[in-house]
Amino acid sequence: MSRAKGNVAEDKASLFLLENGYTILQRNFYSRFGEIDIIAYKDEVLHFVEVKSALDYELAVQNITKSKLSKLIRTGDVYLKKNALNVDYMYDAVIVTPENICHLQNITL
Repeated sequence: MSRAKGNVAEDKASLFLLENGYTILQRNFYSRFGEIDIIAYKDEVLHFVEVKSALDYELAVQNITKSKLSKLIRTGDVYLKKNALNVDYMYDAVIVTPENICHLQNITL
């Protein structure tokens, strides 16, 4: 996916999260391990969000690989340490398709 398409998907995901009561703290947080697309906060829980987009749901979900999840977790650890945070947190995915946006909370493989 091109960076421009990725930005459009991230914009849609951010708007979706805002409309559902989340506060967006940061977008595109980078560490040497990878990137977190969106860092959001709701109900005293920090959410590290991976945004995936595709023509259909199954294709998008298949792009959340074990390697990608590992990088997300390691980058989340960097964010927590860098900001000296001791809060509840989870790793989520927002799936963006032409017809729908789906929020998967607390993803694991």
